[in-house]
Amino acid sequence: MALKPVDKEENPGLAKLPTDVRNKMGFMKKGGATSKWIQSAIKKPGSLRKSLGVKKGEKIPAAKLAKAAKAPGKMGQRARLAQTLKGMKKK
Repeated sequence: MALKPVDKEENPGLAKLPTDVRNKMGFMKKGGATSKWIQSAIKKPGSLRKSLGVKKGEKIPAAKLAKAAKAPGKMGQRARLAQTLKGMKKK
């Protein structure tokens, strides 16, 4: 979801709010573009595939990914992120 720009003329009180409050309301920090969260979320590319025992170049089976997503810790986090990114894939 993209954050809405802050219009000082239309809503002057909005610009006076603290940045974190504005962001929770869905408005941009400084009126600029949102951050590239996907690039910063993937710290170690290939680590999920490696920990699941899938060879490089092969796809992770959906059943294996779903099972890993229920696991606690880093592997579970990585699997849930992979499921999220899989749903965002353009056709």
